[in-house]
Amino acid sequence: MARAAPQPLIVHPLDRAAAWTEHALRRLGDARLAGVLLAVAAAVNLIAAHPQRSWVLDTPPYLGLLGLVLASGIAGVAVRLPAAWREWRRPGPLPDGGGTRSLRLALTEPPTAAQRALVAELLSGRGYRLADRQLRDGWAIHCVRHGFSRLAGLASHLALALLVVGAGLGTAFAEETRFGLFPGDQSLLAAPRAGMTAAVRLDRLDAAFDPAGAPLRFDTHVTFIRDGRAVRQTVLQVNDPGSFDGYLIHAWTYGPAVELRVEDLAGGTQFDGFVALGAASTGSRAPFIELPALGVTLGAVLDDAATNRLRVIAARGAEVLESVVLQPGERLRVGPTWVTVRRFGAYVTFVSRRDPGMAVLFAGGGLLVASLALALYFPRRRVSVVAAGDRLRLALRAERFDNPSAELKRLADDLAARLSPASTGRA
Repeated sequence: MARAAPQPLIVHPLDRAAAWTEHALRRLGDARLAGVLLAVAAAVNLIAAHPQRSWVLDTPPYLGLLGLVLASGIAGVAVRLPAAWREWRRPGPLPDGGGTRSLRLALTEPPTAAQRALVAELLSGRGYRLADRQLRDGWAIHCVRHGFSRLAGLASHLALALLVVGAGLGTAFAEETRFGLFPGDQSLLAAPRAGMTAAVRLDRLDAAFDPAGAPLRFDTHVTFIRDGRAVRQTVLQVNDPGSFDGYLIHAWTYGPAVELRVEDLAGGTQFDGFVALGAASTGSRAPFIELPALGVTLGAVLDDAATNRLRVIAARGAEVLESVVLQPGERLRVGPTWVTVRRFGAYVTFVSRRDPGMAVLFAGGGLLVASLALALYFPRRRVSVVAAGDRLRLALRAERFDNPSAELKRLADDLAARLSPASTGRA
């Protein structure tokens, strides 16, 4: 009779796809690959720290690198998650080596079901999750306490990837705008573009100081505006910024200002508004007034803060025409102009920032703190008790930062007391 030829093994396409996916996940989740990706990301950020090379963070390859970092973190968790879950829900045997500590107890009688029940009761009372098995010449109990701690450790790996990705997204896509406002002025929260209507208006700055000059209060009263309509009023403080339409708004710096009215000699108004005093921290606002129609520039300097005396200087080019000291309510001629001091006030410089990576960054930070807290305060411990023949083997494995010696001794003493062994000895 002719021998039948072997039939080729037929692999279903879905099985082939599943095997390929598992292989790809294991490669992508390999710790060595993750380390290389993190090192490359760190090197790119060091290069981009130079002002002339910051454009590197806006390129598609860098965004692809961030995607690989996140994918590697997710793959690492996905590959290790099933084993961690099985270990927690259905504990398995604990082999020798790898930090396992063990003791062997000599039994005076063959293992019995009553002994197994006593051991299970003891371990369950210590908070261990049990899985027992019947052996040919005895029994085995495998258990784990705080098995969720390993899941928390996996979550911490994912949290690191989220932190890197969040920081990278913020560096690449965040937009930051600085602008200065006088009372009553308003500005968009970002550069003008189609659909950009979110704005902020400075209502007033409420500040107070102690006799030594130390600040007691800095309250910046603002109104947020959308589509030209006031939406809400709020108070910004030093450590309490405001948020509006996805932007975080900080009251960054402040300084004195004065409201002036400037007229030509015929009475025509040339300027009517605020001027910063002695600083240019108001962004595009200059600490002086240009009057091109008259060919002069007016500078304003706080001459005496105690008496609210203002010095106004008229200049044409490098030539100083006149310098006059005024107080609120006064109107004096300064060069070819009439200057009226209405009141003193303050300007505030704002920083408006929108960071699409902030949510990812906070999520990663929160996940990292929570996962590390769980892993450190609830360390995982695995125990195997195997009774076969005239021997009982007690094995315990703990985390690297945990010292299981005391727990192993307590378990051995309790087992010795309950099972009454003839002798004990260290393996």
